[in-house]
Amino acid sequence: MTEKKKPVVACPQCSKDVVWGDESPYRPFCSERCKLIDLGQWANEDYRIPLAEEQEDFELPGPGLPQ
Repeated sequence: MTEKKKPVVACPQCSKDVVWGDESPYRPFCSERCKLIDLGQWANEDYRIPLAEEQEDFELPGPGLPQ
């Protein structure tokens, strides 16, 4: 029986190689430290999803304004 090679990913925090399997409980992070650093960055709002470009506000014609 041949053993399947488990995928290896880079830790998003420090770029260290991490085997994607049961032996890596903090995957995709290499350690609890990197996981907590990442969590802290989210809590500090260091990561942000950009807003879509704001649409220009427009005014509806009111009473007495030309239409």
